[in-house]
Amino acid sequence: MTNVVLKLKDTEIKQLMSKIKFEQSKLPQGMKAKCKYKGVTINIYNSNKVMFQGKTAQEVSNQLLGHQASQSTPSSASSHPTIPYNQYSCIGSDEAGSGDYFGPLTVCASYVSKDQIPLLKTLGVDDSKRLNDTKIVELAEQLVTFIPHSLITLDNVKYNERKALGWSQVKMKAVLHNACITNVLNKIDQTELDYIVIDQFAKREVYKHYALTEIPCDKKTKFETKGESKSLSIAVASIISRYAFVKHMEQIEHKLKLDIPKGASAKVDLQAAKLIQKYDINTLDTYSKRHFKNRDKALDILNKRGHSK
Repeated sequence: MTNVVLKLKDTEIKQLMSKIKFEQSKLPQGMKAKCKYKGVTINIYNSNKVMFQGKTAQEVSNQLLGHQASQSTPSSASSHPTIPYNQYSCIGSDEAGSGDYFGPLTVCASYVSKDQIPLLKTLGVDDSKRLNDTKIVELAEQLVTFIPHSLITLDNVKYNERKALGWSQVKMKAVLHNACITNVLNKIDQTELDYIVIDQFAKREVYKHYALTEIPCDKKTKFETKGESKSLSIAVASIISRYAFVKHMEQIEHKLKLDIPKGASAKVDLQAAKLIQKYDINTLDTYSKRHFKNRDKALDILNKRGHSK
């Protein structure tokens, strides 16, 4: 995929937005508008930077912006090509469950030597973003048998305790990633390690601030957005952490005798309301991330039903 990032003036932004229809509601923080045009995703940010993403990103940006596009600087991905991590021996780390109301936060670090790359590709690890939960479980149960790794599961009770102490989710992730990486380093011959690659959820400075302990092998440590597609060591960590999350969710369903949906959608709100109705609010908090808005939405659902009776 090609990325083109441009810094435009206000007048140029308005001109661009007059040419095609942009969505301007329910956007992530910091984003002004977004759309899909001729197979290319176009994001306009409050900083007046515009990102074109897709195979024909350069052509589309040229078509819509003309001379502005030719004067722009390429995105960081183009000007600073990512390291070909799959040619090296790496520790990768990733997490699962951070965006899910129900279930734990699971973090994994895994060590993949460059000699294992062909095997992992044969197993289908490089396609991990497209894997369903059944395939995740099947793959993970193979990977844990021969990949040095460390997995930490922060269940909801412990998660909520740390949140009550003022920990942000970023701090929880930084502490757990650092702990997992340290554990893996103790399992391998560190002289053979080329890089440590963290699937980026925060900039290096923020990560270091929250991690509580020093980053091990700081000079070898890299932070990569969409790291799963750049390093199989991260892809493996992603599969194992997701596996742990899926298995934990199955346990919750078994204990509560209810279907527990993943994510944080309206469907989750309804099921949370059912859980309160069947048990109580304390039971809900035992198996969920209390600070998510889903909790208030579930209570609102129950209040409205109560008023309607």
